[in-house]
Amino acid sequence: MSKFDVSEYQRQRPMIQLAPLVDIAFWALMFFMIIAVYNQMEVQMSLNLPKSATAVQSAQSTGKIVINISRDGHFVVNRKEYNQGGLASMLVSVAKLFPNQQVIIRADEFSYHKYVIQALDACNRANLSDISFSTLRDETAK
Repeated sequence: MSKFDVSEYQRQRPMIQLAPLVDIAFWALMFFMIIAVYNQMEVQMSLNLPKSATAVQSAQSTGKIVINISRDGHFVVNRKEYNQGGLASMLVSVAKLFPNQQVIIRADEFSYHKYVIQALDACNRANLSDISFSTLRDETAK
C-alpha cells in the first residue's frame, strides 16, 4: 500500500450534502416569514388597551384596517397619522375598492369617547359595517 492510496474506510465515509441543507434553510426562512406576516398585529403605537372579562379573539382577514386612537385623539393607520376628515376620506376610498372591509379600532383606554365616535362616524360615512374593537382579556375578573 503506497502513501497515496485511499483506504477503504475513507471511501465509505458519509458526506454532508449541501443542496438539501440549503433547501431546508430556505423552507424554514419562508415558513417564518409567512408566520410573521399572518401574526403581525398593527401595534406601532404603544396603547394601553382596555380590559374586558368577556373578550373573544375574532377571526381576522389579512387586509384589515386597524385604526389606532391615541390618548390625545390622533388617528394612526399604517403608521400614517390622520385627522378626522382625512380618516373619513381614506376610509371612503378604501371602501370603494373593498366594500366589505374589516375595521379594527384600537383605542387607548384613557382616550376620550368622542374620538372613538369620530372613528365610528368615519366608518359609517364609508359604509363599512364590519367593525371590531381591540381589548385585552381581563384575567382578574371572573
